[in-house]
Amino acid sequence: MGGTGSWAGVLWPTFALLPRLAAGAEPQPGLHRWSKRLLPALGIELSVHGQPRTDIPLWVANHLSWVDPLVCMSLRPMGTIAKGEVAGYPLIGRWARKSGIQFVDREDATSRAAALAAYTASLREGRPMLLFPEGTTTRGGRLAAFYEGGLRAAFELSRPAQPLRIASPAAHYPWTGRESLLPHLRELLATRTPVTVTAEAPLDPRDFPDAAAWIAAFRAALLPRSSDVR
Repeated sequence: MGGTGSWAGVLWPTFALLPRLAAGAEPQPGLHRWSKRLLPALGIELSVHGQPRTDIPLWVANHLSWVDPLVCMSLRPMGTIAKGEVAGYPLIGRWARKSGIQFVDREDATSRAAALAAYTASLREGRPMLLFPEGTTTRGGRLAAFYEGGLRAAFELSRPAQPLRIASPAAHYPWTGRESLLPHLRELLATRTPVTVTAEAPLDPRDFPDAAAWIAAFRAALLPRSSDVR
């Protein structure tokens, strides 16, 4: 099957965005526009089911690939937490810190605490945020154990959140970090990649007796379904 992506399509919106990020100009809207342009360049064919609610401050998604944040950020401007390695990615890593992305070393307790504090402050201030509670990617078919701090912070702040379930029938879409990034990027560019986002009903902390029940509801909402791969 012929690919639909191109290196030119990847590089042009990236280089167009960098000066604005370097200047600190509209970082989240800039990444939103960049993501919308980059997905087609990568050969990603995005389908959205349900209604992603832009009035809900927190979106919570399962995690299959490094592309997932771009998929979600193409739907609205928002900040997120990313693995520290992303800061070293070619072209975009150096400027990503200006966008509201919080980088975290999952093996470092101090780094985890700092990222959680920054994320919580963003939620408290009303900034839209994206959370991947698994904290790592999987190959699909299951959910990894949750890092619960982000969901517990939203519960304590009484911030409603919406589950977004990401799925793809393409075996090459998941990326667990064991592969090198550039070969994986080349495969994406060479191959059409359907990706589906299913927006479930928002969950309000006030409807749950405690944080444990709230977190369990997100696990149930994000569990993979055969109907997601269409």
